[in-house]
Amino acid sequence: MTENPGGAPVPASHAASHPASHPAPTRRGVHDRLMQLSEVHDNGFRPERTLRLRVEFTRQVRRRRTQLTALVLLVLPVLIALAFKVSSGADSSGGGGGGGGGGASGRAGGPALVNLATTGATNFALFTEFASVGFLLVVIVALFCGDTVASEASWASLRYLLAIPVPRARLLRQKLIVALSLSFGANLLLPAWSYLVGGVFFGWAPGQSPLGGSFTTGAALQRLLIVVCYTSIQSLLVAALAFLLSVLTDAPLGAVGGATMLVVVSNILDSITSLDPYRRFLPTHFQYSWLDALGQSVVWDDMTRGTGVVLVYSAVFFALAWWRFQEKDILS
Repeated sequence: MTENPGGAPVPASHAASHPASHPAPTRRGVHDRLMQLSEVHDNGFRPERTLRLRVEFTRQVRRRRTQLTALVLLVLPVLIALAFKVSSGADSSGGGGGGGGGGASGRAGGPALVNLATTGATNFALFTEFASVGFLLVVIVALFCGDTVASEASWASLRYLLAIPVPRARLLRQKLIVALSLSFGANLLLPAWSYLVGGVFFGWAPGQSPLGGSFTTGAALQRLLIVVCYTSIQSLLVAALAFLLSVLTDAPLGAVGGATMLVVVSNILDSITSLDPYRRFLPTHFQYSWLDALGQSVVWDDMTRGTGVVLVYSAVFFALAWWRFQEKDILS
């Protein structure tokens, strides 16, 4: 037995019958050859029947890392609420504010979110989002999107998926749809669950703006929805880079760590004010622009710029991932 460049086994007799000038049918796996044959006669090959979304989604949801991630997102708001309860009982004037000020330093509106976290469900959800969006949600999105192709390669099952045969573009598309769905679910689950936990622990009072003023319940929920949508768009950058690294490496942790490292380095560079105006082009410069949605009126300027920057970076990373995977020899 020999192996074609796409990774599918080829009988020795068949390989011998093809001289060097006529290599194996395709370096992308047998699916290209099947597509050519299906144009001549119906061989039963239907690309749309391979790697169905329902099957892939069920498979990913049943994985232990997905279940542990969901558990962390459910437990974290409860732990934060208990911490606020304990600190307010020990020192109602300084416990909560002192603990959160360090994590919010350098971000306009951040310290106020800490002080307002216990005023009701909406403010508790906003604080939890503020505390999590800079690192926890980054790691979770990187985990879902960086573990897509690299995990199959590390399990030595990638070439067998392609030999089923699953077309390469379809394999990337199906895995990316599932990974982005799980990422969006995580970005939605945390504030939604935090809102419920905050209501149980601190009541359902109208939301208060860290910039002054208060909202009705309906307006507060609208602002919270804007925050969730914007942070989900911002997480697309991490998803795209993690997905690209997942195509380039066989080590899932390398893809996850590389995407997380980009955010860390970008935030460090963004804190150097002498880099103005160039730091505006850093991928995380507008990461916290959703705070502009918490004033008496929503200011869209920085959120629009942040969305544009993320979409450009993400488009480049996704395009590179598709191009590299189409040209890559699958050996694992």
